[in-house]
Amino acid sequence: MNDDDRRLIADCLGGKRDAFGELVSRYQTRLYNAALRLVHSPDDAADVVQDAFLSAYQALHTFKGDAEFFTWLYRITFNAAISLKRKKRPVISLDANAQDSGFEPDDSSDYVKPGAALERTEDERRLSAAIAKLSAEHREVLLMKDIDGLKYEDIAEVLGVPIGTIRSRLHRARLELRDLLVPLEERPGAPTNGDPLTGDQSGSGVIPQPRRARRD
Repeated sequence: MNDDDRRLIADCLGGKRDAFGELVSRYQTRLYNAALRLVHSPDDAADVVQDAFLSAYQALHTFKGDAEFFTWLYRITFNAAISLKRKKRPVISLDANAQDSGFEPDDSSDYVKPGAALERTEDERRLSAAIAKLSAEHREVLLMKDIDGLKYEDIAEVLGVPIGTIRSRLHRARLELRDLLVPLEERPGAPTNGDPLTGDQSGSGVIPQPRRARRD
């Protein structure tokens, strides 16, 4: 945990409420963006973050400082978002987030996987729609790692599963997302105009056998 967070937490526990306000100002945008990607509604995301900060303030004395403070806040926000989604089923499509929210992730520089080359606007809608088609387990891990930039250890702590499981889910999520976004013929190493040596348009690489002359 960084020294500023440690100092502000100590001040807050010492009775200085303004110190918690500084923590709120520091992390509310990142938490709002994360909540928005989970609940797909600006109003619901605002409620989630408000509830999360209230819960964090009431439980601040339980924070032991053995992890990043943001990770602790993220876990509270994640649980609040999941609780809200369970109350409001069926879940609204992720497309609503891409088209209506107007909010961008704070830091997507690490997102160099299937969606990295996509441009904004229409391509971004395609990305959001593709992410929405993933299973809940794969979608959550993908958003936490590639959009929110959490470490594997932090994601494992938030979800309560081993790091190996996180890596496996993330690998499968990226493969599924690639299959949804990138046509087979456009993937690296895929033939474009058939095999240049054999003329095989199927891309199988099998040399076609010559036809035998017909005998009447």
